[in-house]
Amino acid sequence: MEFLNTIGGGALALLGAALAAALACVGSAKGTGIAGEAGAGLVAEDPSKSGKVLILQVIPGTQGLYGFVIFFLAYSKVSNLITSINVAQGLQIVSACLPIAIGGLLSAIAQGKVAAASINILAKKPDDWSKGMIMCIIVEFYAILCLLASFLMLNSIVL
Repeated sequence: MEFLNTIGGGALALLGAALAAALACVGSAKGTGIAGEAGAGLVAEDPSKSGKVLILQVIPGTQGLYGFVIFFLAYSKVSNLITSINVAQGLQIVSACLPIAIGGLLSAIAQGKVAAASINILAKKPDDWSKGMIMCIIVEFYAILCLLASFLMLNSIVL
């Protein structure tokens, strides 16, 4: 506990905000990369499918956006109070940011894999590509739950 008192609650709060943005964005970068790799091959063979490929590729990018929203809310909450936030409050902010940080990281990667598989559907059965979109949306639901959890927890913290 002495170590936590040394770094201060404000630093912990900023760490939570940074983790929300960084981990969710890393997951989105990885997820969109996975989908992009799958999509590049299809577009090389059939450029007319590039629009649908881009739609499937961008879907795993939403988690990065969700992480940034929580970063912004957390940073706005603590930015004027950095030096007066105690360790307990700092830990509350970190805890509130963890659902989207971890959930965003993992769900974006999983969604990238589903999007890549959906690009395979587009390649083989172009009329059924919307079925792959539905599969991507199922993964998105859990990212939205993580966003909601972080949002509700952040809003319940009184500084």
